[in-house]
Amino acid sequence: MGNTATVILIIKGYIKFNHMWRSKKMEIKKYSYDFTVCKVKNLEKVDMSQEFCFIGKTDEELSVVCLTEFVPEKTMEREDGWKAFRIQGVLDFSLIGILSKISTILAENKIGIFAISTYNTDYILTKADKYETALKVLEEAGYEIVL
Repeated sequence: MGNTATVILIIKGYIKFNHMWRSKKMEIKKYSYDFTVCKVKNLEKVDMSQEFCFIGKTDEELSVVCLTEFVPEKTMEREDGWKAFRIQGVLDFSLIGILSKISTILAENKIGIFAISTYNTDYILTKADKYETALKVLEEAGYEIVL
């Protein structure tokens, strides 16, 4: 009776088991926090010590996405009522179509998104009244929802 070796390699949504690639469910991590998207004049009142604080700066604006309870004073504009989830794990830059696939599934179900990409992964925000529906349709599409 000979020894056999089993090799398992997991890479972003796929699992390689004994030289055969098989689909693996991509995980979506859900958050229970309420988020706000706002436009600010400067970052003076933005609390960068909080767990979530996304900043976008262009030649036209300075935007902040943060937990609603930590919205800076005197925003120029703001929109409350967002919930968020993220694609679990660190995504390699060579991966193509991950955010596109999720946004297409949600668009087909009339769910708008606000996407934020970081170095490691993507965060997707939906309006709070569509959040549970968004998670449900993604789960039905084969994504695994984790806490």
